[in-house]
Amino acid sequence: MKCLLGSLCKTAILSFFMGILWPSMAAAQGPIRDSEIEAVVKDWSYPIFEAAGLRAQDVDLYVINDRSMNAFVTRGQKMFLHTGIILNAQSPNELKGVIAHETGHMADGHLIRSDDAIAKASRPIFLTMGLGILAAIAGAPDAGMALLSSAQQFGAVTFFAHSRVQEAAADQAAAKYMEATGQSGEGLLRFFERFRMQEVLSGAKRFPYFLNHPLSSDRITALQRRVTASPYRNTLDSPEELHRLAMIKAKIIGFLELPETTFNLYPETDTSQPARYARAIANHHAASTAKALVQIAQLVEEEPENPFFNELYGQILFESGQALNSLRYHQRSVDLRPDAPLLRLNLAQAQIATDTTQNIEDAIVQLKAVLGLENDNSFAWYQLSVAYERQGKIPQAKLATAEQAYANGNYGRAIAFAQRAIVDLEQGTPEWRRANDITLVVAADPRFRRQQAQQQQRR
Repeated sequence: MKCLLGSLCKTAILSFFMGILWPSMAAAQGPIRDSEIEAVVKDWSYPIFEAAGLRAQDVDLYVINDRSMNAFVTRGQKMFLHTGIILNAQSPNELKGVIAHETGHMADGHLIRSDDAIAKASRPIFLTMGLGILAAIAGAPDAGMALLSSAQQFGAVTFFAHSRVQEAAADQAAAKYMEATGQSGEGLLRFFERFRMQEVLSGAKRFPYFLNHPLSSDRITALQRRVTASPYRNTLDSPEELHRLAMIKAKIIGFLELPETTFNLYPETDTSQPARYARAIANHHAASTAKALVQIAQLVEEEPENPFFNELYGQILFESGQALNSLRYHQRSVDLRPDAPLLRLNLAQAQIATDTTQNIEDAIVQLKAVLGLENDNSFAWYQLSVAYERQGKIPQAKLATAEQAYANGNYGRAIAFAQRAIVDLEQGTPEWRRANDITLVVAADPRFRRQQAQQQQRR
């Protein structure tokens, strides 16, 4: 059963996942992908990572669709931020303070092993691509369902056996990193003081962040002394930073809340840009396509150089069955942000949906660029397999399917398609060698042997 993800596909898969993701996104906890949100988080995090002596490009950042207020890091330099902590941040400085605190844990090695969390992070939900459908459904429904079924556990796991000593050390490190980057530490202090009441509440009522990051008066006092002594104590967030936070909050709410909730939070009387952004997204969700297109067109007219407005315009057109018309806006978004792999992925998906020879060729170019930046992007591998199939390049399509399965952790499927590709590919070519590499790597991977053992037990 063929289905192009995001093209209003006619299969029952789309209806099934639409039922999960909309109207209620609550059931779809897990990592989300969005170019705009990722750009903001990276722009604010990378200077802090560098101040901590970390190579920013080596730190993996994940945003989790979870309304609870939480953030944590795991081994392998991976940082997770719940959407709840972004929405609860009253200023960019507060969010940066939390990021700096978690960076302190990472830089000082206050980590616990959590391979399960890392595995889940490879199966994202795309906000501004393909109706927000789980990328894992693209040929890997088992992986998608595994993520959904474990969603509640994902948000509830306590990742740290934090000691108060470690927490205090991370506070001081955060203040140091903020000072090193010319920023105030007041945000983290305000964040803690706003929620210090949680310290006296029962464990069942506490926010997850404070279950994992226990507060104390001594900690806050020590942090206050350090922040007060900083020459950057009174440094304020710039108007641009305040606007960027408001915009990603509007996007999170617009995509992840019910349309009526968004309309209540952003009534028509609110004519600010974030409010109009949120309403355009909500109208798209409510199937008010004409209204959504008018609203996003106004935003594009105001800021024609905004790649994310162009992206959303392209998405709405694409998802309303106008793939050809969407190309202009997806191409514009890529022209404005050529370093953003998800924007290229949007464009490639729309190009494949038009099903013309030239557009298929162009899509393959875009997908190879995406995979050059994100080699483990399983949805990009899936789209590449579709594009190769449209060209009649079946061996290459089999190899791309093997790559997609490997990225999803579906090792049995990966080795099966790699072996099929080996038979069909010309011996000695780079593709043939890569197919062999997959079979050898998978066969030697203990996770593959565990999967085989589990399958035998089920039989």
